[in-house]
Amino acid sequence: MDKTMNHLDRIFIKDLLVRGIVGIKPDERANRQDILVNATFWADTRAPGASDAIEDTVNYRSAAKAMIAHIETAKPNLVEKLAADLVYLCFESDPRIEAVELSVEKPGAVRFSRSVGLTIYRTRAEVMGQTEQE
Repeated sequence: MDKTMNHLDRIFIKDLLVRGIVGIKPDERANRQDILVNATFWADTRAPGASDAIEDTVNYRSAAKAMIAHIETAKPNLVEKLAADLVYLCFESDPRIEAVELSVEKPGAVRFSRSVGLTIYRTRAEVMGQTEQE
């Protein structure tokens, strides 16, 4: 984690299970499969902690809805592409999210394993560009 993120809190979405198309094999291109997503958003939650007002906090429901819609409609070849797209959608969903750690897994994709996937960590500046930070 970036050292500048130490002052931020973590909001997470755990075990979001959606069916979609991802993969390069013909059967993966034709048949929906389970895709498991875990996302952690780094944001400052001091204001909503003090105000108890929903408008002061990150709307994780909006981020989850955007990820679900994308997984159900996009058909990337690679898990890496899907993860990058989902991180972008998370940043797009709320300007208070300063960093995202996101994992995408394909349960049962490799014989004798529970799941296969990857985890990426991105900051708003590297994904959305510096102008969004200013």
